[in-house]
Amino acid sequence: MVDPPENVRLTRRALLKIGALAGGGLVLGMALPTRAAPLPDAADAMSARTLPIPADPSADFVPNAWIRLQGDGRIQLVLARSEMGQGVMTTLPMLLAEELEVGLDQIEVALAPVGPDYVNRFLGAQATGESTSLRDAWTGLREAGAVARRLLINAAAATWEVPETECQARRGRVHHADGTRSLAYAELAVLAAGLPVSEPSSAPIPLKSSDAWTLIGTRPRRLDTPLKVSGQARYGLDVRLPGMLYATVERCPVLGSRVRHWRGEAARAIPGVVEILMVRHGVAVVAETSWAALRAREILEVDCRPSINGAADTARIRARFRAGLTGRAALAHRQGDVSAALDAAHRQIEVVYEVPFQAHACLEPMNCTADVKPDRCAVHVPTQDQQGVQETARRLTGLPAERIAVHTTLLGGGFGRRREQDFVIDAVELSQLLGRPVQVIWTRADDLRHDFYRPMTLHRLRGGIDEQGQLTAWFHRIVGPSLFARARPSEMSEGLDPTLIAGAANLAYAIPHRRVEYRRADTPVPVGFWRGGGHTQNAFVTECFLDELARLAGQDPLDLRRTLLADRPRHRQVLELAAERAGWSAPPTTGRACGIALAEAFGSVIATVAEVSASADRVRVHRVVCAVDCGQVVHPEIVRAQIEGGLVFGLTATLKGAITLSDGRVEQGNFADYPLLRFDEMPAIEVHLVQSDAAPGGVSGLGTPPIAPAVANALFALTGRPVHGLPIAPSAF
Repeated sequence: MVDPPENVRLTRRALLKIGALAGGGLVLGMALPTRAAPLPDAADAMSARTLPIPADPSADFVPNAWIRLQGDGRIQLVLARSEMGQGVMTTLPMLLAEELEVGLDQIEVALAPVGPDYVNRFLGAQATGESTSLRDAWTGLREAGAVARRLLINAAAATWEVPETECQARRGRVHHADGTRSLAYAELAVLAAGLPVSEPSSAPIPLKSSDAWTLIGTRPRRLDTPLKVSGQARYGLDVRLPGMLYATVERCPVLGSRVRHWRGEAARAIPGVVEILMVRHGVAVVAETSWAALRAREILEVDCRPSINGAADTARIRARFRAGLTGRAALAHRQGDVSAALDAAHRQIEVVYEVPFQAHACLEPMNCTADVKPDRCAVHVPTQDQQGVQETARRLTGLPAERIAVHTTLLGGGFGRRREQDFVIDAVELSQLLGRPVQVIWTRADDLRHDFYRPMTLHRLRGGIDEQGQLTAWFHRIVGPSLFARARPSEMSEGLDPTLIAGAANLAYAIPHRRVEYRRADTPVPVGFWRGGGHTQNAFVTECFLDELARLAGQDPLDLRRTLLADRPRHRQVLELAAERAGWSAPPTTGRACGIALAEAFGSVIATVAEVSASADRVRVHRVVCAVDCGQVVHPEIVRAQIEGGLVFGLTATLKGAITLSDGRVEQGNFADYPLLRFDEMPAIEVHLVQSDAAPGGVSGLGTPPIAPAVANALFALTGRPVHGLPIAPSAF
């Protein structure tokens, strides 16, 4: 598990702060140095269920508080993470409700402004990604709830002049042991707000033991589901502001190219078109309606400057990467003497694997609405990086951060794509130029051709087996473009990109001699975070290579993994559970075979078995069985849903599309040439959760890494032909 950066790590006491609200109330939050941040108003709530933070300027308001008990009885959790289907709108309130002794139905969700209090400690910014939301909140939110509960009990005890031990909190009330007296939290809020909080050096207030939990580990209804079913859910494309215009931007198709000149006379004649102007990313068409903007863009004439990237294509990139499979490289891991072990090996193999560029293909294309005024700016956006949005707007407008409000809507898919700022730049720039609110909309072609893609990578692996059939040597060279060099250059060290080596440098298997290298090979293709990160490339490569080594050693792939995981009981448990539930030892159905794969990512471990058949025109995945150890499970059905979603996302990348280039252009432009998995291709999925008392691990990106190697290994078992590249071509079998 990745530790939070040192500069934002909190003590166990979470620096809890308490204050009173005007009108009566109790506020708790992580007290970090901060300045007041702008707050959302009612129009900016993502739904009727998600309520705004009161912004009464006369209130004694603490802007960094993320838990508040109102004098009218309302209990609010300030949601500082983006809800994009992963369930944080439900699981984080469950943590608070558990320790505060209230029902989930008594919690309201308020939207967080941008501020240091809401920093995700794992990411070092107010952002959502890398399966960190629940891990970041696990201790802090429960401690804040426990402190609030204790203060309310103290207030009730003082009111009744009885010992605290005679009082118990339940369903938003404090009850006396005599069974005749009780007070609602609302009645105690003002008195509780005046009570002192214990110093951080004192003994911490104990959290409830797991056997006393009434919410954690249960399956309450998700708070966002009724909103989506009823149509109240508000996504980025649902934002409407008075006087708002719509805009779409025509970008140059060649990566890195810029507009030379353009003609817009015919486009201007479209009714409703307000303006056509050149902006940073191309030529923008602005209109009174989205239809007019899109229609005018179709007939816009744009000429782009020649670019050195015009000759870039997939074949040339592949050739460049192949050249990097030898020569110098950065060392990611070294154990023993791989060269000597390979020389001494009884048998050895060498294989090259290729993983293509992949798009995110969020079902809601990129969009953003900005309203820039001379003295303030509001950005309404489905984003995974609120802090980045505020910084982008500050840089473009010159306004101070406290005058820039970021209003987060629900996200129609994120997968890492919405951590980028390109669509935010479009909206802020246009609103500033026109002096009116502007909603920028992207087409599906924009989304696929101007993405920040999962990096294409090539992998060279060598492995050695001794005379006893034991795996003794492992060499792995990764070649691909660096994501961190652009996104987080300060986290690059000794030429290593943490994402590109994830799951390879920290391989779980005990191999006496192992060496992992990374050779950076940047391309004109922009790359970014993708669901599952570098684990998705490296799990495919390492797990497929293990099956090839098992075949070389004459061993069952499951048995080889068991041997290599002798000192990893957690990994062995999920591996054996998945194999057992999948019926690994049973004779396979005629025409089918099973493949197994293991992945460790985001503080969790998953094993996946895929049952597969193949014909000349189709690879069919019939059944997928997963075993997951993600530590303590807060909401089992949300965990299962995330694993299933990750599997589907990964199956699309395994069997379907790849992003390819020709003459410097992305060739794919819609779901016709970048297809997604269809309903009739969906396998039956079983997800089995391992009981654990460990702190929660991440699951949002966990299902994606092992599905490709599980399918590939099943095909290897079925046909005897190993899979060395994605997506898998049925014609190869």
